[in-house]
Formats: sequence, C-alpha cells, structure tokens
Amino acid sequence: MKKIYVIIALSAAVNVFSQKVLDRVEPAFWWKGMKNPELQILLYGKNIANNEIQLSDGIPIKNIVKVENPNYVFITINPNERPVSKFKIHVKKGKKEIASYLYELKERIPNSANRKSFTSADAIYLIMPDRFANGDEKNDTVPGLTEKTNRNLPNGRHGGDLRGIINHLDYIQKLGVTAVWLTPVNEDNEKVYSYHGYAQTDLYKIDERYGTNEEYKELSQKLNKRNMKLVMDYVTNHWGGSHWMIKDLPTKDWIHWFDEGEKGFKRSNYKTTTQFDTNASEIDKKMALDGWFDTTMPDINQKNPLVLKYLIQNAIWWIEYAELGGFRVDTYPYNDKEAMAKWAKAIIDEYPQFNIVGETWLYTAGQISAWQKNSKTGEAANYNSNLPSVMDFMLYADMPKALKEKESWNSGMNKIYNVFTSDFLYPDINNIMVFFENHDTERWNEIFNADPSAYKMGLTLLLTVRGIPQIYYGSEVGMRGDKEKGGDADIRRDFPGGWKSDKQNAFNPLNQTSEQKEFYQFTQKLLNWRKGKKVIHYGKTKNFVPRNNVFVYFRYNEEESVMIVLNNNEKEEKLDLKHFEESLKGYKEGIDIISDKKIVLQDILTIPAKTSMIIELK
Repeated sequence: MKKIYVIIALSAAVNVFSQKVLDRVEPAFWWKGMKNPELQILLYGKNIANNEIQLSDGIPIKNIVKVENPNYVFITINPNERPVSKFKIHVKKGKKEIASYLYELKERIPNSANRKSFTSADAIYLIMPDRFANGDEKNDTVPGLTEKTNRNLPNGRHGGDLRGIINHLDYIQKLGVTAVWLTPVNEDNEKVYSYHGYAQTDLYKIDERYGTNEEYKELSQKLNKRNMKLVMDYVTNHWGGSHWMIKDLPTKDWIHWFDEGEKGFKRSNYKTTTQFDTNASEIDKKMALDGWFDTTMPDINQKNPLVLKYLIQNAIWWIEYAELGGFRVDTYPYNDKEAMAKWAKAIIDEYPQFNIVGETWLYTAGQISAWQKNSKTGEAANYNSNLPSVMDFMLYADMPKALKEKESWNSGMNKIYNVFTSDFLYPDINNIMVFFENHDTERWNEIFNADPSAYKMGLTLLLTVRGIPQIYYGSEVGMRGDKEKGGDADIRRDFPGGWKSDKQNAFNPLNQTSEQKEFYQFTQKLLNWRKGKKVIHYGKTKNFVPRNNVFVYFRYNEEESVMIVLNNNEKEEKLDLKHFEESLKGYKEGIDIISDKKIVLQDILTIPAKTSMIIELK
C-alpha cells in the first residue's frame, strides 16, 4: 500500500506550498450581529507566525494562537465590539508592514437567523451534480484542477454543473419536490474519482468545474424564490489528501495518525456501532472513529479545538452566505460524537429553525435513534447529539426485501410494519429522512427490473409515511444502475438530456418514452398532491398488522384522514372493511388520488394485484 506520510508530512519550518507572507485568510469575510460574538480568523503564509499581527480601527485581538507550524496564526476577535464595516489586518516585521488584508464585516439579511429549513412538509430531490446536466461547457476543464472532463470514463468527471441545475429548475419544481440536496460541490482536486466531491480540497470554494461561489448562491436564491430550499452535503469526518491544509498541516493532530505500519494511514473498521456499545474495546472504537475512510481521505480530528472551531465557522459561513435551507452531514457516526454535539449546537444556536440530517448508516431503530437530539436511547449512553434529524436506514434496508418476499410472521409486508413498531424510540419521528435509494445504494428500479408496479408501491409508501421523503434523481424516469456489477458509476449515470449531444431529452415530458412517462407522471402526481397535505406532513399514524401480504395504515389529524393500502400479492385481494372500523367510523366513501376513482366504503374493498391506493376519506 502506498505510504501516505510523505504526501502529508508536516512542514515545521519551510512552507514549500506558499510564496507570500499572507496567502490565505479564512473565513475571507464575516457578518455583524451574529449571536456568537467570537470569530476565529485563520491567517496563512510563509512563516507568518514569526511576525506581529495588528488590527486597525481599534479592534482588539481577544486571543492569538501560534501552533507548531509557523505558517499559521489563529486570531480571535469580537466583530460586534466596533461599529465598522471594514478593518485591516496588518502583518508587521518590526515597524515595517510586510502584508495586509482588508477584512469586511457584512450586514446580515433581515431575519436571517430565523431562516426556514426543510421539514416533513418537504420532499427532497437528491442530485449528483456531475451527472445531472452540463449547462456551461466552458468550465469542463479548468486550469489548476487536475482531473479533466471525460464522459467515456464511468468514474471520471462528466461535466454536469450548477448552471445545468439552474437551467432545469422548472423541471425540478414541476416534478413536485420542494428541496434540493446536492452531493458536495466544494473543490475536490484529487487526481481521480473527484466527481463525487467527498474528498474536498477547499472548504470555502465551489469547485470551478461546477461553477463559482456566486453561482451556488444564485441557485439557492432562485430556489428560495420558488419557495424551495437548497440542502448542502457537509463533510466533517474527512478531507481530501490534496487539501491545502493537509499538505501543510497546522498541527500534527489536525488529523488522526497511526505511527505503526503504514505511516499516517490506517483504514477505518467501519464499525460505528462501537460508539454506543458499552462493552466495546478501546481499540475497536479507535479504529472506527480515527481510521481513515480511504488513503485519499485523511480523517479529521474534531477533538482539536482549532479544528472544531474551523468546522463550525465554515458551516455557519455557508449558511449565511448561500442562504441555505439545511445540511445533510456525511458519515455522521464516524466523527467524534462529543465534538459533533458541540458543532450541531453551535449551528442551531445561531439558526434555531435550521435542520441538519446526519447519515446514520445503521440498521436498527435503537442504534439510529440514539443519534437524534434528546433521544432516550442516546441518554441511556449519557449522550445528546443535538442533531435534529437522522436517516431511516432500517426502512431503506427492509423495503425491497418486503416487496420481494412472500408473507410470513416476519417477512413480506410484515417487515415494513415491524420498522414502524420502533417509532417510539425517536424523540421527533416526523423529523427523520425516509428513502429507498440514494447515491451510495443500488437503484430501486434495478432491484425490481424497472417494474412500474414496484416503483409505484415503493413511492406510495415513501410519500405517505412519517418523516421527510428523499428521492434520487432519474428514478422518476425509470433510471437504473447495477452497483454490484458496475460499481458506483453505474448508480450515478448521466440524466438523459443533460448534455447537448444526448440523443434523448427526458427533462421534456413531451420527449419522454412511454416507459419514462409512466414513472414520471406517477411521481409528479404524488409529489404535487403531497405538497398541500398537512395530514401527511404532521398527522398521526394508525397501523394495521398486515394480513395476506396487504398493509393498511391511516394518516389522520383533527381535520382529515387518509387510508393507504399496499397490496403486495400477484392477485387481487378483498379487504373486509369491518376490520378497519376504528379508523373508518363515520366515513362512507373516499377518493383514490392515484386512480382518481370514487371508492365506496361498504363491507368489501377490492385491491388489484401489486397495487397501492391512497384514499382521501370523505
């Protein structure tokens, strides 16, 4: 295995990557009137620590930290102490000024602190930007960024960008989703596989092959004008090995090191269950949390106070700058959990309505729920994550199994029912993300061989249960992908019509094939129906134990009630409605919003094979 130590070796005296005394200032600007009055500013340049740092306009430096690498200085100020919009940072050697930086303190957007975020009233559309649409061919290849665009390489960059997403906002909005989650678009300047964005090399800069910081902000603002939200995919656990700070570490403990064997690198054992296993060995916990995801992804040490402050401020900077509507946080249980509790709290303190969903890739409700704020299962382990939302990987894992299996005590539709029997473990059951696929999983339409009936049943469930539904780009037109045979690239195919050279444009419903149209029209109908249904967003649930592989549940509130029926059999089923009398009492009829047919609720309800019904009770 390639030795990583030589790539990221700490330069204690000479910075070969920097030519100036002051090369970088991060964050480059800030805002007045933030709730947290302290701002930590990173100054980076050749031997900058050997000089004196002064601020203009009488702004005092509350704290200054010089670390083992003389190319870094961290200063802390209170931007609210002086009514100034700009001040200068002076770098002096004796009486001589050798560098300076004009720092700006911007005015906040009115009511910025109370910005809206995604909730269970939303449906989230997950896009992998490199594979969605190429709106600006001029940024396909950018000087200074290593990997070039080549659509012939399955794992290469294909040229999708922010402009491509902006150009298709009408399509996204008409589909019926209300929030857009992009996989990371910050600079990822690794030599290969950079398209996925999870090995970031600059946390303050959008990758120029996607566009600019200004275009990212433009996308967010245009979504906001449509009453939609932009969700950023935030990565706290690891950075790219080519990150400028990794190449010239401020301190050796900025990342996790393993001095035995391969210098610097040891792969994680991926056993995040050790975080709450009261009997776990220390070595196993360490390898789960401190081990690296891959050789190109150094593991960040959130226990280091300078690191944690950097991550908190960077997150807040993007929320304020880009007017974001939420975070999805990658590999959440791989981080130091105590540090991440502080990270989440700092963000929520600044933005009380801001939502953050963590990728909690575990398979039991007990383990997943422990990561949600104020969880009793977390409390049992003396921990409160402060994380508002988690991802329901238990439902994700059991949905395809349920639809493929014949019914028994613990199989078929009973598998789905059993997931919901653990809802009591979640302190905020409406604030969990539900999904049946994403950019890391097998495509649903691959699992079911593009069978529209399986897609319709799965989507019906997804859009009517508790929680925040997330769908993955392209599934609405029947896109497939075989992860087992084709790897990640195959589940991240290009959306048809996103490139000028594409023979077919599925963005235009008039150009969709008959097969694509069936998927699209069903998805569009259900999503747009869901938009206005508070009973689905926030209503209570009444489950009926599946019988004959038919699952029936109700979503209800004081104003209305909806009956959802999923028949997973190869033949039609007749339901004895007396069994559901406690939820049907007072209702004589309804409208099935899928078929638009009137349903008379007398004695027997006939459900066609492999069919779902959403009956608005009247």
